[in-house]
Amino acid sequence: MGAITPIGLSVPTFWDALIRGTSGAARITAFDPSAFDTTFACEVKGFDPLNYMERKEAKRLDPFCHYAVAAADEALRDAGLTGDALPAATRERAGVIFGTGIGGLLTFQRQTEEYVRGGPHRLSPFFIPMMIPDMASGVIAIRHGFRGPNHCVVSACATGNHNIGDALKYIRDGDADLVLCGGSEAAITELGLGGFGAMRALSTRNDDPATASRPFDITRDGFVIGSGAGALVLEPLDLARKRGARIYAEIVGVGTSADAYHVTAPHPDGLGARLAMERVLASSGIAREEVDTINMHATSTSLGDTAETRAVRAVFGAHADRLTPTSTKSMTGHMLGAAGAVEAIASVLSILNGVVPPTINVTSLDPECDLPYALGTPVYRTVRVALSNAFGFGGHNTAVALRAFEQT
Repeated sequence: MGAITPIGLSVPTFWDALIRGTSGAARITAFDPSAFDTTFACEVKGFDPLNYMERKEAKRLDPFCHYAVAAADEALRDAGLTGDALPAATRERAGVIFGTGIGGLLTFQRQTEEYVRGGPHRLSPFFIPMMIPDMASGVIAIRHGFRGPNHCVVSACATGNHNIGDALKYIRDGDADLVLCGGSEAAITELGLGGFGAMRALSTRNDDPATASRPFDITRDGFVIGSGAGALVLEPLDLARKRGARIYAEIVGVGTSADAYHVTAPHPDGLGARLAMERVLASSGIAREEVDTINMHATSTSLGDTAETRAVRAVFGAHADRLTPTSTKSMTGHMLGAAGAVEAIASVLSILNGVVPPTINVTSLDPECDLPYALGTPVYRTVRVALSNAFGFGGHNTAVALRAFEQT
């Protein structure tokens, strides 16, 4: 696994910050946000692309690709799949399914500015390849010589989970022996902040950014935009065992659905979320009583948190009161296309460590958000099965099921 997040530039530092309840929100430093209603975000801090690539390559890639490359590099090192450990035959059947919700937004913004200043001849020859959403998947494959299946799924904030799901299908269908999958986002730009602000989707708690992302709290006023990337390496069990891989967990399935309701608002009763969770349980053969925790999509919006809570109660019935749900977005903010991949990593780490990270910043629980969430401090408990939800504009819904792996 590999992670570049607002609260850590590696999986260990990310996990440590989660357990400590660290907020990644602060006033924006990438540009002067004074003209905007929201002046803060969960930026990636201290990241230098030159730690991962040559200067020439870095200049030809958008930041969402920088984050993707860095997370992918960490995941492959963690898997012991770098250098001579990856023979040519393996690379022929190694795939990359890596997405983004928006893509090269900073590139798009800057190139538009260049066009306005000087016309078409001011545009960079790298404008299009820097901007298009599939470029992270392509660059990772080029970097590591992976010639297997390669594409990206773009489904707004459900992107990370959809890419995990496609990777899983390639493994199960025998079309690849290894797939690196995940999602990346770098949308904290003037256009990104302004666009989400125009929708009134963002928190405007400018006086106290660190507490602005507060899922399930009655005073929540919108999400906090975040950037980063998450990457996971998937392999068939037999091949992983054959090479002596360290196996963290089993991805049991991915459930998907559509709200078919509204372009941005969730179905009020969480219908699509319910269908996604029901489908992942049915396809995985997991009984609802086996699930221990859910990393909820819960973005800190009035409609979303309550709809998802209703969906969880509809799916799990009485067992909902024995779950330990959480929202790590209270710390990372909403990382859009990277959210699903990063939260799947958090779910795997909950399984490995027997602890559910807290949802921070909740001081007055919304009566309609009535699940036994992990609030304020981590909850230490056995976690054998975890779900990770991710939902996106357009009514896209996904749920990933992860299970503890029994070494035999």
